[in-house]
Amino acid sequence: RKLCHAIAEHEYVKEEQVICTNGASELLYAFAAALKPKKALLLEPGFAEYEQALARSDCEIRYSRLCPENGFLPDVQQLCEQITLDTDLIFFCNPNNPTGHAISREQILQIAKRCEETGTWMVLDECFCDLLDHPEAYSAVSEAEHFPKLFILRAFTKTYAMAGLRLGYGICADRGLLRRLSAGRQPWSISVPAQEAGCAALRDS
Repeated sequence: RKLCHAIAEHEYVKEEQVICTNGASELLYAFAAALKPKKALLLEPGFAEYEQALARSDCEIRYSRLCPENGFLPDVQQLCEQITLDTDLIFFCNPNNPTGHAISREQILQIAKRCEETGTWMVLDECFCDLLDHPEAYSAVSEAEHFPKLFILRAFTKTYAMAGLRLGYGICADRGLLRRLSAGRQPWSISVPAQEAGCAALRDS
């Protein structure tokens, strides 16, 4: 509770919108297990563990290719057209891993609005966002409450250089989903040292 409270204050969100896990990767697998999506959309190239998490759910994966001639940046309009009524889930990393390119918060919200229209869950991976020069121009955390189908994934791993302690968290307005994620994960997955390190890290500017 202390860690969730500290994260909520740091991110300016409600405490009940925060879930903590043993690294951000645990949330990827927990999300796929809780939702059991039938069809998902991934950007390619992208973080390999998205595909690995979905493989456990026997999910059909479609890809949106990032082209070198476009600087490996997504065509947001085209991506929105690829999000259809039968798309259960999209993983979107901003900035992208491995390309390092980011799109603006306005573009992210355009995708999030399309997901609301189609009933598609959008898992927005912002684990590298704080490493950008102006992260506030890219993060959608401040808008999370307005998009029930938006799940934002963050981690202490890169920002605070504490990868070995394994500490990640999610922010989402759907409290029912957060309860399902909590119920499906391994008990006591976050160590006390990781919790204390997280609280200490958030006090360090």
